Amino acid sequence: MRRLILVLGDQLDARSAAFDGFDPAQDAVWMAEIAEESTKVWSSKPRIAVFLAAMRHFREALRERGWQVDYHELGTHPNFTAALAASVQALQPRELVMVEAGEWAIQRAFEDAAIPLGLPLEVREDRHFFCSRANFARHASGRKQLRMEFFYRDMRRRTGVLMEGDQPVGGQWNYDADNRESFGRHGPGLLPAPRRFEPDALTRGVLADVKRRFHDHPGDLAAFDWPVTAPQAREALEDFIAHRLADFGRYQDALWEGEPWLYHSRLSAAMNLKLLDPREVVAAAEQAWREGRAPLAAAEGFIRQILGWREYVRGIYWRFMPEYVERNALAATAPLPAFYWTGDTEWACLRDALGQTLRLGYAHHIQRLMVTGLFGLLLGVDPRRMHEWYLAVYVDAVEWVELPNTLGMSQYADGGVMASKPYVASGKYLQRMGNHCAQCRCDPGQSTGPRACPFTTLYWDFLLRHEPALRGNPRMTMQLRNLSRLDTDKRAAIRGQADLLRDRLASSPP
Repeated sequence: MRRLILVLGDQLDARSAAFDGFDPAQDAVWMAEIAEESTKVWSSKPRIAVFLAAMRHFREALRERGWQVDYHELGTHPNFTAALAASVQALQPRELVMVEAGEWAIQRAFEDAAIPLGLPLEVREDRHFFCSRANFARHASGRKQLRMEFFYRDMRRRTGVLMEGDQPVGGQWNYDADNRESFGRHGPGLLPAPRRFEPDALTRGVLADVKRRFHDHPGDLAAFDWPVTAPQAREALEDFIAHRLADFGRYQDALWEGEPWLYHSRLSAAMNLKLLDPREVVAAAEQAWREGRAPLAAAEGFIRQILGWREYVRGIYWRFMPEYVERNALAATAPLPAFYWTGDTEWACLRDALGQTLRLGYAHHIQRLMVTGLFGLLLGVDPRRMHEWYLAVYVDAVEWVELPNTLGMSQYADGGVMASKPYVASGKYLQRMGNHCAQCRCDPGQSTGPRACPFTTLYWDFLLRHEPALRGNPRMTMQLRNLSRLDTDKRAAIRGQADLLRDRLASSPP
């Protein structure tokens, strides 16, 4: 055999650079399901199932082309190294080929595995992305600070997306100020349900395998309906563009009890598995605006998440790994509360976001940043534990995208590489953006006493604990000015309430 093409579970792209020059008469594809990938963090059942279902469907699609696929199902081998060694012994390839992995440790593992096999490993650029790792390095070179907004503008100029010559359409780069509405007290009304994908026989087999092999893992599979093939992913994109993009922008930061999808796209898992090309997604959103089917603020806000933020976090990941995962700029050491794995908590916003996460493997970005993430940041949870939880529970979690979002944006553990300030807020923010406070015994206006909102208590406690370090940050001036109005007795009461809250959560069984 000439080449063995290595395809990982998040590389399910039939147009991948790994297949350039593929000859079915001389080459074969290698894929492996490794249980260790589901246990190195305590992965939820929906996350495991999405990966395995998509992998098995991709295998069948390649075989329908007449390609040989050397596929190792769960339980065949303990790790990637053993599975690859078995295939090399059986097939005797002269060369191994893969595109860049989405996780630093996995890339190193394959490079190390090739050495004792005595085979060259060709690692090809992953052209799924708009910006290569080399291009991001050039963008970052010589800059004292890396900020997504400047990177995003560079990407707009480079691609011509939403541009008129060298100027942004509409005269603005960013319409974020138009995209911060809540639903008001009457709620969102009748919402357009996203397209569902009923599991076929192959997916049902995966669900049965996951239930049997990972029965003690968190999460539920009863509502599993994710797109797991490229055609399904394109249907999901068409559904979002037709029914939700127009209202996505203004309500992208809104929350509502019992409504997991709202106007969000539900496309991140398909893109991160590479069933869906981000160029298709961006082009579809831009076309919808140009045809008058979506306002500019909605199209720009959505495109910024993909062309800007998604590409930016990948660049950050590869620029700073492997030491990035160890960063802990705020010296946070608290344990992750046990209710993150069960959803069993009295606080309505957390109960809703966590229950939904465990049931569906999904939460939209404000639930992640300003509910589950904010609580961990304010409480002072060890950022490594927060990272491992996010990587474990969400169906779209691949380390290159999850780690910078969690460690940098959500937990500010990188000290400002990703974000210019910690994203901290009191319970008043959650009250303004949703209706959970009406279902909760706590009052977001109270920081102490029996009805104190834990977000509000911990918000003031966070500012008190980190005031010296935050004083030099101009974006924190207003919050620190408000902090200065608290007298000595109020400060002591807040600290006392926060300490009691931490002790209570730390004593809960995992």
